[in-house]
Amino acid sequence: MSTRRGRPPGTRRSGFTLIELLVALTVFGIVISVTVSFVARENTVFQQSLERVETLRNLRYAVDLLSRDLETLGTNVPGGQPTFFYGDEDVIAFAADHTTNVANDPFAVHYDPDAPSGSVRAPLGAFGIPNALVSWPDTAWESSPGVPSPAEVIVFFFRPDSSTARTDDWILFRQVNSRSPELVARDLLRAGTDPFFSYERLGTDAVGAAIPVEVPDSLLPLHHSATVHLAAGDTAGSARADSVRAVRVRLAATDDRSDVGSRVVTADRLVALPNAGLGRLATCGSTPLLGTSIGTAVGTDGTGLPFVTLTWSPATDESGGERDVVRYVIWRRAAGDPDWGDPFLAIPAGAGTYAYDDATVASGSSYEYALAAQDCTPTLSSLAQSGTVIVP
Repeated sequence: MSTRRGRPPGTRRSGFTLIELLVALTVFGIVISVTVSFVARENTVFQQSLERVETLRNLRYAVDLLSRDLETLGTNVPGGQPTFFYGDEDVIAFAADHTTNVANDPFAVHYDPDAPSGSVRAPLGAFGIPNALVSWPDTAWESSPGVPSPAEVIVFFFRPDSSTARTDDWILFRQVNSRSPELVARDLLRAGTDPFFSYERLGTDAVGAAIPVEVPDSLLPLHHSATVHLAAGDTAGSARADSVRAVRVRLAATDDRSDVGSRVVTADRLVALPNAGLGRLATCGSTPLLGTSIGTAVGTDGTGLPFVTLTWSPATDESGGERDVVRYVIWRRAAGDPDWGDPFLAIPAGAGTYAYDDATVASGSSYEYALAAQDCTPTLSSLAQSGTVIVP
């Protein structure tokens, strides 16, 4: 006899009905959809925030670099070399002892031991100013006879960016002397219809007080056409460049390379030119007197490598005279080379006697050395040259 086992009377099977399952899936789908939309919106806002930060950073970097370099205009520029050479709405060219690769050089603004030699002194030949129809003059500017000026030429200029779909974006470049331009920033725009650069010069008000006056567009470009600063021909339009005391930089930036008019930020900064003026005052007296010679001797170190020992005595204007010598500058060149080039070494004054071991010489080479004293103007003395040093 068989029996069947089943649920007690009045009980139901546990689980979902088909209608309940469909309702749950619908609610779950709505929740997922709302969550995904919210996350997507938050991700878009976050991405836009990052893009705005990057846009601001790009703009700030461009304006800060322009400001820092423009403020060096005229620094340690020898007499006769123009300081403000060319200025238009999209280009500016000026001279400054901006960078040196010589240790202990107290007069340049920045020290970079890896700076190429062609970028730490005045250009040795003419070169065209970008965005202009003029060239930097082919003049051998010197801080003293035979010594090239330490003031290089710095050019900032804008060019349209042809790599994007926009028709209103620009690239900012920086160029030193005739070297290849370096890209500073891109995705830059004009701030409305304003020029990138405008200029302010010294003027006077109705009672004769000095006030800044913006140079009108009709007088642009500013061009120091006289080859020699403060020469007889440095008048009228050429001298107008000497009167500039500030540069206004107006820029805008965007992070969108295709959609005109979106996410644009602007910057407007007036950059004072504290070293701009009509000439450099010689506050340390006359040109320093060296009055000593430079001695050379070849030796070898413990490993057999050669070196050249340089020796000299204090300059006439260090131990006596005007007592304004602050350092000694040394040059080295291959024997027979007509150009001393950039300084090789700078050593502070203040010692009873001076000696330096040049361990960078190469066996089988011949060298010549030159020594000059420099005062706090800074002005260099005449050069004391060594004879030819032959390294065995």
